[in-house]
Amino acid sequence: MKSEQIPQNDINVDDNEINKFNSIAAAWWDTEGEFKPLHLLNPTRVAYIQEKTGGVQHNKVLDIGCGGGIFAEQLAKLGAEVTGIDLAEDSLSVAKLHALESGINNVDYIKANSEEYSEANGNAYDVVTCLEMLEHVPDPESVVASAIRSCKPGGKIFFSTLDKSFKSYLLAIVAAEKVLKIVPDGTHDFNKFIKPAELVGWAEKHGVKVRDAVGIHFNPFTEQFKIKPGVGVNYLLYCEKL
Repeated sequence: MKSEQIPQNDINVDDNEINKFNSIAAAWWDTEGEFKPLHLLNPTRVAYIQEKTGGVQHNKVLDIGCGGGIFAEQLAKLGAEVTGIDLAEDSLSVAKLHALESGINNVDYIKANSEEYSEANGNAYDVVTCLEMLEHVPDPESVVASAIRSCKPGGKIFFSTLDKSFKSYLLAIVAAEKVLKIVPDGTHDFNKFIKPAELVGWAEKHGVKVRDAVGIHFNPFTEQFKIKPGVGVNYLLYCEKL
């Protein structure tokens, strides 16, 4: 496993978001801690991406907003050559250490913003993922454009985020944060949620065809996530670069 740092101007960064994730970085691999929902979600989103890509083995994959490496490491275990980028340095340190402890050497973690990284690595990746990240930056369209720029023509790109709807406010903030305490209070800012039509518009504007849009649904009683129709709360887009 290698690591490096891309010089950046810290464009399109919310320092409060970076500080928030750095402050709880030690919890990334605690399956009963603050990131428990991501551990529960991971098998579902990995299975979906495996299905749409025909398997990531031998693919070059870029994971934008990789955090502590929960998703990136699983793709590496499936045989992909993975690069994870993030700006939360403490989270990246946790990701690197966990990969080292797990004996995984086909994942790299780099401190970089997606815009400048894509300028240096255009058309470089077979698969690009940006999951649960767009709702944490000031300019999500810029991240969408950079994700597409990093992907090879004909490559596959996946985005997931939260719909800006009353239902998503009730479930993602009131229920998940305030009542059930599934995620830490203050994890989400409803003003940063993104309507599916808006995300589709950005993606197609920057050179992809959206092939699928599905909902990611959580059952709090069984603690299981499922991919189903209905994009009114958490949703996932699958795109192909033209």
